[in-house]
Amino acid sequence: MKTLLLKNADAILPNRKAENVSVLIEDEKIKEVFSEDENVKGDEEIDLSNTTLLPGFIDIHIHGAVGIDTNAADAEGLYEVAKFLAKNGVTAWLPTFVPDSKENYQKTINAIDELMKLQENHEPAARVIGVHYEGPFVNEKQCGALRSEYFKTFIGGDEHKSLPRLQTPNAVHLTTLAPEIEGGIELVKELVKQNWIVSIGHTRAELETLDAAFENGARHITHFFNAMTGLHHRNVGVAGWGLTNSDVTFDIIADGIHVHPQMLKFACETKTPEKVSLISDSVLPTGLGDGDYEIWGEKICVRHGKTENERGSIAGSVITMLDAVRLMLKIGINETDIAKMASSNPAKVLKIEKDYGSIEVGKRADLVAIDKDGNIRLTIIGGNVTHENL
Repeated sequence: MKTLLLKNADAILPNRKAENVSVLIEDEKIKEVFSEDENVKGDEEIDLSNTTLLPGFIDIHIHGAVGIDTNAADAEGLYEVAKFLAKNGVTAWLPTFVPDSKENYQKTINAIDELMKLQENHEPAARVIGVHYEGPFVNEKQCGALRSEYFKTFIGGDEHKSLPRLQTPNAVHLTTLAPEIEGGIELVKELVKQNWIVSIGHTRAELETLDAAFENGARHITHFFNAMTGLHHRNVGVAGWGLTNSDVTFDIIADGIHVHPQMLKFACETKTPEKVSLISDSVLPTGLGDGDYEIWGEKICVRHGKTENERGSIAGSVITMLDAVRLMLKIGINETDIAKMASSNPAKVLKIEKDYGSIEVGKRADLVAIDKDGNIRLTIIGGNVTHENL
């Protein structure tokens, strides 16, 4: 097997930053991580002087980019998104759906299955590892940009079957729901029993309901602060519950628009970086710039990097995970903690941390090198160079 040696990098290893590190890759795995004084050679070598090597970013909440909407995409469209993401340091991702008809869900689930088979032999791009259903079991009063005509409750006991599952072995299934909907706690139980990862979001749940959801397996919160009751000194709210329950994790949109940078830093430092994941929540216009677009049956405008739909709501973001990482650096979060929030924590949420999310021997060689200005210099996915600018 051919080997690839990355050398002279500052590397973000679990819980520390190490200088002058080399990483030896064999096949798609990390074979060795060592200091420069060891005499190891690779069949191919890449000098990463003046860069920082991080684990590849994992985006667990993304609705599209470069003109592609995940709800309407075919396999080739999803692959175009995957190539764009790789250029921006994302090495694994979950295509994310807004509420839709079962027919449209099934069509795109088939496309995701097709891509998951193709990506084994395709030119490497950000790897699809499953699907995220944002809704339809959410609260109409916290709908945000979601389409309420497709919302559902769990009163018959089989409504979850309207969410088609991927057929690809080991595919991840994540859903965001509001536990206070009719039958919500029973729904959490049923989904967890069927190996879904359940996240709480688009919700106004009271503390007792949140505690019940947690006890039954809903241990994560979607896009923290957004589409939920906020923090108040006389009303804990969903946000307060998330901050004060030490065993709950959450993800957060680090674009500086959905959450003010000071509140972003407050949330991450209060919760601790071990419990926070960064997400993009990006939508179709990402990578295309300001303009007017149509998505989910309505027009949205993008001005100065902010989305807005016809109802006046923010309609997702137009950032990448790289933009989120840059913002975190700007507000003073260190690289070691950022690597947790952009890589290792998302892997833990998805229960794939055995193979993904950190620079360790035996794990997938999904890596990204950035320079001091936050520019991507190298992306490696499964041991293959997918983007290089050295």
